[in-house]
Amino acid sequence: MTDTTAFDWRRFLLSWSGEWADSQPEGETPGEDDEAARRARWLGFPPASEERIAAMEERLGRRMSPSYREFLKVSDGWRHAGGFVWLLAGTTDARWHNDESGLGDMFEEYLDEDAGPEERREVDIWRRGLQLDVESDATHVLMDPEDVDEDGEWAVYTWASWRAAPPERHANFMEFMRDMHREFHNLQAHRSDGEPVFANDTTRRLDTLVEEARLEALRGRWEQAGKALDEAKAYGRPRAAGLGDQIRRLLGKTYMVYYDGLVTDPQYAPELLPPLVAEHAAHSYRDDSTLTFHLRGADDALVSLAYATLDQVRNGTYRYTSAGPFGGAVERARELARWGDTDGAWRTLMDAVPLWEPLGPDHLVPLGWVADPVLGPLLTPERGRELLSAPRGGQRGEAPGPRAGLDPGHLAWLAEPDPGNNRTSYRFVLVEGVEPEELPGRLADEDDALLNEPMTLWEARRRSQHHQREFSSYDDRALMAVGRAGAGWSFAFDGDAAQFDRQRFSSPAGAASGGTRAVVVWSGLRTRSGEPFFHLSVARDGAEQYAFTYAGGEVRSSGEIPRALDPSRFFGTVEDGAEVERSLLEAVSGEFGACLPRHAIANGRLHTFVTRSWTRPPRDGETYMVIRLGPEAARLADGERTGDDGPRSR
Repeated sequence: MTDTTAFDWRRFLLSWSGEWADSQPEGETPGEDDEAARRARWLGFPPASEERIAAMEERLGRRMSPSYREFLKVSDGWRHAGGFVWLLAGTTDARWHNDESGLGDMFEEYLDEDAGPEERREVDIWRRGLQLDVESDATHVLMDPEDVDEDGEWAVYTWASWRAAPPERHANFMEFMRDMHREFHNLQAHRSDGEPVFANDTTRRLDTLVEEARLEALRGRWEQAGKALDEAKAYGRPRAAGLGDQIRRLLGKTYMVYYDGLVTDPQYAPELLPPLVAEHAAHSYRDDSTLTFHLRGADDALVSLAYATLDQVRNGTYRYTSAGPFGGAVERARELARWGDTDGAWRTLMDAVPLWEPLGPDHLVPLGWVADPVLGPLLTPERGRELLSAPRGGQRGEAPGPRAGLDPGHLAWLAEPDPGNNRTSYRFVLVEGVEPEELPGRLADEDDALLNEPMTLWEARRRSQHHQREFSSYDDRALMAVGRAGAGWSFAFDGDAAQFDRQRFSSPAGAASGGTRAVVVWSGLRTRSGEPFFHLSVARDGAEQYAFTYAGGEVRSSGEIPRALDPSRFFGTVEDGAEVERSLLEAVSGEFGACLPRHAIANGRLHTFVTRSWTRPPRDGETYMVIRLGPEAARLADGERTGDDGPRSR
C-alpha cells in the first residue's frame, strides 16, 4: 500500500518541467504555449482551489481519488504527460467518456462467453471511465471509478490504437504520472547522433545507480542489482538493459532479452551473441533477416559472426570456450555432461565461477555456455540463481551453499509421470565396467557401431526417421541414448520403445555381457496399448544367468533369481502398475547399484546409436512386411530375398 497523499507533487512536477525545458532546443518548440512553458520551466497550470475541485466533483457526481486531488492542488492540468499525451485534463476538462470512442462496443465483439473479470473490465472501462486525455496522439487516458483500492485510489488505464496491446493498467493517478515521467525520459534517452546529450539530476542519479548495481551483481547480490537495473531501464538509461538482460537470461527469461548496447560491441559479442542467436534459432518461424534488427549498429564482421554462430547453433556444432581456469572447467563440464552426469558438470562449473574473468566491466556473468548444445541444458532457474549468487569478477561476497542435484541417484524416477505422461513404456541396458562409447560395439551391428553427436532424444528420433528408408514389421532396432549409470556402470536408454512381443522378443543381455555383466529392463506396466508387461534379464560373460517376463497376467522365469528380484514379490496382484513399477526399479537399483540420470535423459543432449533388433529372426511360415522408400523399393518385384536385402514378407 502506497501513501499517495504524502507524495511531494510540487517537487516532482517542478523537476519534470525543468528536465523538459532543458530538452527543448531554444526557438524550436512547436507553438506559443510550449515556448512559454519552456521559458517558465513549468509544464503545469495554476493550482486548483478546493472550491474548483469540489465544483468538478459535483459536476461529475463523484469524489475524485486522493492522488488526483493532490495533483490538482498543485497544477490544474498538465502538458506533455509522457510522449503521446499533449494535454491532460484538470478540473474543467475531465469528463465521463461514455464510450464516445465506440471502443467499448468494438472490444465487446471480441469477448468470449467465458470472459474473465479482467477482460470484462477492458470493455467496461470505456463506458464508465473518466476521460483525462484532452489532446493526444490517438492515446486514451481513463480513470476507472469501479477499480478502487482500500485507499480510495482509482486505477488509470491507457490505450493507444497503434500499440496493438490491451489497455495498460496503472495502480493510481500518481503511478500513472510517474510512468509518464519514465516514458518521457525513455524517449529522450534515445537521441540521434549530433543531438545534445540528455543529462540532468535524474539521469545522473540513475547512472550512479547502474554502476552500483553492476558491482552488486558481481558480488552475488543479484536481486538488489536487478531491481535497480529495472528502474534505470524504465527511464531508458544506457547500459541498464544490457546489464539486466544478463541477469534475466540466467533466470530463464528470454522474452525481449537482447543485451542492448552490449551485443554489438566486439568486446562482449563472444559471450552475448551465442545466447541471442540461440533464442532466435529456437523459434524456427522467425525469418533470419529479423536477427539484424537486434544488431543495429554492428559492423559487417560482427553480423557475419552472428550468422555463422546461428548456423553452428542450428546444426549442433557450437562449442563455448572461455579463458583461464574457468575455460578449463568448461571443457571438463562438457565431458561430464555429454555422458549424462549433469550434476557433476554443474558443480564443476560452479566451483570455477570465482575464477571467471569477465570480458569487460559490463560483463556480469558467463553466458555463452547456455547456447552450447551440451552445456546449455544444465541451466534451470534454480541453477541460474545459484550462479548469480556467486561472487565473481574480482568482487567479494558471501558464496552460496551448494544446491541439491537434479538427479535422484536411482531408477525409480522412471515410474513417475513425465510432462504429458508420455513415458509409459521404456527399456534400458546396463553394462558393468565398460565406458559408454563401447556400448555400440556390444549392442549394434558393425555398420551401426558409431555414436551420433549429442542431441535430445526427440532430435535423434527425428533425424533417424528422416534418414530411414526401410520399415519392417519384424525388426525392432532401438534408437538408444548412452551415458554413465553411476559408479562402474554405463547405460543405453530408449524412452520410446516399440510394442513388446513376448513371442519374438530376444534380450540383448547376453551379447552385451561379454567379459562382464549386463542387465536388461523393459517396462510397460503403464502402457497405453496392449497388456501391461515387464521384463528383466541378467547375463554374465555372454550367457544369461536369470530372467523373468510378466505379460498377459502371468510370469515366466528362468535361472536362479535373487530373492530381492523374485517376481512373486511384485506380481501377486497388479492393481497399481506405477507402484509395482516403482518397487521393481528400486529393487533393480538396490541389487546392482546403478542409476539413470533423469535430467540428462529428460532435458539434456546425449550420444545415441541404433541397436541390432530386439526380436529374434523370423521362423519359416511367419509372415511380416517390409516397406522400402526411394529407388531401392523398385527392387521388390516379387518379395524374393536378394543377397543384401535382408528379410522379406513370405
